[in-house]
Amino acid sequence: MLQIAKELLGKILTTNLEGIVTSGRIVETEAYIGITDKASHAWAGKRTPRNEHMYATAGTGYIYMCYGIHQMFNVVTNEKETPDAILIRAIEPIEGIESMLQRTGKQKLDNTLTKGPGNVGKALGIHKIHSGINLLQNVIFIAADDFEWDETNIGSSKRIGVEYAGADALLPYRFYIRGNKYVSAKPVF
Repeated sequence: MLQIAKELLGKILTTNLEGIVTSGRIVETEAYIGITDKASHAWAGKRTPRNEHMYATAGTGYIYMCYGIHQMFNVVTNEKETPDAILIRAIEPIEGIESMLQRTGKQKLDNTLTKGPGNVGKALGIHKIHSGINLLQNVIFIAADDFEWDETNIGSSKRIGVEYAGADALLPYRFYIRGNKYVSAKPVF
C-alpha cells in the first residue's frame, strides 16, 4: 500500500468529462490502510453508503465530500473487501488548464490551482457522483509516461488533517515530491 502511494507520484491523473480533457502529474499522495488505520473511513470495519466504494476492487475511484464542499479523489488499491485507498492530495497541471481555471473560478494559473485534494477534485471536475468509477476506463484514469522521479526527491511525513486519529495521525503515510510548488503543505517532520 505505501509502495503504491509512492509509485503514484509522477503518474498522470486525467479526466475526460463531457468532452473536456484535463490532467495533471500527481505530486502528493496519502495512504489509508483500511480497517486498522484510525484515520481511514473504514477503520474497525466501518461500512456505510459513504465509504462503500472503499470495499471495491483495486482500480476503483472513491470520492467523498469533505466539509460539504470539497470532492476528495481516492484510488482504491487492494482486493475486494479490503478497504485500502490513497488520497490524491496534489497534482501539477498538464492539460486543460483553461478548463481548470473556469471550474475553480481562478483568473490565472498559480500553484493554488491544484494544491490540496479539494482543489484537485474541483479543477479536474471530479464529483461524488463519480465514486465507484472504474479507473481502467477512459472517464477518470491514471496513466504513466516515461517521466521518472529520482527516489531522493520523494519526501514523506505524517498525514494532514487527521489529528483525531491519535497515534495513527503520526504515521508517515504522506508522500510528496520535494520542492514541487503544487505540494499542499510543507513537510511536517
